[in-house]
Formats: sequence, structure tokens, C-alpha cells
Amino acid sequence: MVRKLAVLVAALTLLTGVTPAVADGNAPPVPLRVATYNIHAGAGHDNVFDLDRTETTLRALDADVIGLQEVDVHWSERSQWRDLVSELAQRLGMRAGFAPIYDFDPLRAGEPRRQYGLAVLSKAPILEVQNHNLTRLSTQDPGAGPTPMPGFLEAVVQAKGARLHFYVTHLDYRADPSLRRTEVDETLKILADDPAGANQVLVGDLNAEPQAAELARLWPAMTDAWTAAPITTGNPLTYPAATPVKRIDYITVSDGVGVLRAEVPASPALLAASDHRPVVADLALARGSEVHP
Repeated sequence: MVRKLAVLVAALTLLTGVTPAVADGNAPPVPLRVATYNIHAGAGHDNVFDLDRTETTLRALDADVIGLQEVDVHWSERSQWRDLVSELAQRLGMRAGFAPIYDFDPLRAGEPRRQYGLAVLSKAPILEVQNHNLTRLSTQDPGAGPTPMPGFLEAVVQAKGARLHFYVTHLDYRADPSLRRTEVDETLKILADDPAGANQVLVGDLNAEPQAAELARLWPAMTDAWTAAPITTGNPLTYPAATPVKRIDYITVSDGVGVLRAEVPASPALLAASDHRPVVADLALARGSEVHP
């Protein structure tokens, strides 16, 4: 970890011309590797459920904080009625938080509730988890119109000397961009509620490419880690996993969060676990950055 921190500080010095000095005196920034991964409910691009493949991929990312999309918790036969959040957290030795989009009664009395949504896995302590609303069209009630629904996860993570507001999202998948535009506007309002100077990282499947008009309002507030990183590894395209043609999975950061490296892993061993590719970024977080009202 000492060597990793020295590399991160040296990289920031090279990029900016000065040694980073942050809110906590002259302490160096906190190194943090983050990732995002749409796990396709534990099924690979072959549509075969195999949580061992998901675990192998997540372990290989070696990330400190991971945002997951399309996560089942006792949802259905497709994931063998298992709690994927708890299982993955236990296997990886990480803490977990969950933000369901859907939360239904069990099919039989006495069984666990059926849930589907977003998750965060973290090596660092998770101080708080909130499940914010975004406007959605339900896939479970096709007759319902756009309505506020849960499923926008915020986790406050204490990463050593830095506090991080880590957001996980999954925007609407339909061809019409209007709902995604609304969701972006709602996202920005939620981000604006954080304390001044907060370290913010927003990750997820945005279901739109970087130049899409519906994402335009996001970029002044959050920086795309792939475009900001001085070092990138792999092809930035993320979907579909086997032969990607779109970049729809992102790690984005607020002002003050340094981006040192970004990667879209392309190892054949890691591409079978989902229909998306994961994205990883090495960041540097300011210590003691938040100013509370």
C-alpha cells in the first residue's frame, strides 16, 4: 500500500507539476481503486448462471469499492433464488450495501422477499446507505407510466482518511432518451445535496454513449474517468462483453478527485461472466474534504 500511495502521489505531481496538498494539512491523497460491473444477475453472455465466474471477475479487479448493477436477492429461478449481494460479499470478504429497485412479497409465505437492484461492495467501512428515487418505467408493470421509483444507491464510505460518497446507478435502457434525460437531471439534484467539497464517485450502466445528448448535462458536474485518466488500458467499449460496440458503463468523479488510471479488462477469462465488461479506475481522494453546513 505504501508503494501504491507513492506511485499515486508521484503521478499527481507529474500531472499537475506540484505535490498534492489537500484539506488535511499536507497529507497525501488517499489511493482508492473503484470499479463498476453490470453482473447480469450472475449469468454470462451465454445466459448461464454461474456465480463462481462473477466472483472470479470481481476478485481479479482488486478494487476497494465496487458498484454492481442487475443484482438479484431471492429474485427468481434465474439466479437460483439466491442472495447474490450477501454471497458475493462473503466470498470476497467485503462489506455490502443494497438498493432494491423492486421489492416484492415472496411467492410462498415465510420465504424471503424477492428483490432486484443495485449493490456496493467495499473493503472500507460503509457508514451509510441510501436508496434514492429516480423516475422509471417499471419492467414489472408495463401499464404503469413514468413514476418515481427507488434504485439509485448512495454509500458513504470511510476510506482511511477520506470520506467518499459513492453512487451506483442504472439508467433506462429504452431507445427513447427522454427518460434518461430526466434521470440525469434528478441525479444532479441528488449529488448537489452532498456537503461542499465532498469526494463523489458515480458509477454504473448509463445505457448511453458519452456523446449522447441526454448525458450532456452530466459532464459539467462529473468527469468521465476514462477520458481524464493519463493511463488507460484496454478498449473503452463495454457492451456486449464478447464483442463490444458501445461504451455505456462508466466511472465518473467530482472535482477534486484525481484520476490516475482507467481500465476495461479484456482478459478472456473475465469476459464470460456477464454481458457487460467491468470498468476499473485508480483514484486519489482528498482527505478531510467535506465542509458540513
